[in-house]
Amino acid sequence: MDFERVKLDIEGSVGILTLNHPEVMNAVSPEMLGGLMLAMDQVEDPKNGIRCLVMTGEGRGFCTGANLQGRGDNSGARPDAGSALETMYHPFLRRLRNLQMPFLTAVNGPAAGVGMSFALMGDLVLCARSSYFLQAFRRIGLVPDGGSTWILPRLVGKARAMELSLLGEKLPAETALQWGLVNRVYDDEKLMEEAKKLAADLASGPTKTLGMIRQLYWESTDNTYEEQLNLERQLQRTAGYGEDFKEGVRAFLEKRPAQFKGN
Repeated sequence: MDFERVKLDIEGSVGILTLNHPEVMNAVSPEMLGGLMLAMDQVEDPKNGIRCLVMTGEGRGFCTGANLQGRGDNSGARPDAGSALETMYHPFLRRLRNLQMPFLTAVNGPAAGVGMSFALMGDLVLCARSSYFLQAFRRIGLVPDGGSTWILPRLVGKARAMELSLLGEKLPAETALQWGLVNRVYDDEKLMEEAKKLAADLASGPTKTLGMIRQLYWESTDNTYEEQLNLERQLQRTAGYGEDFKEGVRAFLEKRPAQFKGN
């Protein structure tokens, strides 16, 4: 399926969402954001049967941030640089956060600015060995956005988050792995093959339960211990009513692989 600056391929139960503007290293434009929202409608449509989503970039890069072409303004006016965040970026990021299936990012080259924010939304962040991350905002006189000031200190701590944002230095994939920022690093030519293997494995799992696991970890960073215990109780009850739990128990007792249906 082709959308503006975006394409969605469905391989079995796996959706491959590709940022598709390689001429500008997949820099994000309003047109791309519109395409992403339309693609997400298809990802979330049950008739398409997608049970795991992978996001990657076309060509040599994952995403180099916002597309600044045509953004110059010599009129003396002071545009609201945060307006597009509220109206376009944040709705997309919220859809990723609330997605009720596993979500992987396959980072195939630079992930800069809001592209880094997109990459770090993955439940599993998989990188090509040549890829790197860059908090590029300081270079154009803007503050980090796309949720990066929330997610970075939770992943690597305040000191490293500040270092990345204040200095604006490239963070190679191997260092990002050492820091705990990403999950796995592969040789460039193996990235998508390995990403699809992991995605296929997740897509064959108990999809609704995996979605609830996502919810638990997203909410855990802001919940108190008591709130998290209560949420675990609530979601465990929901999972226990599901057909996949019954199948999982049967498979365990019968000593065979479970055949989850995602419900």
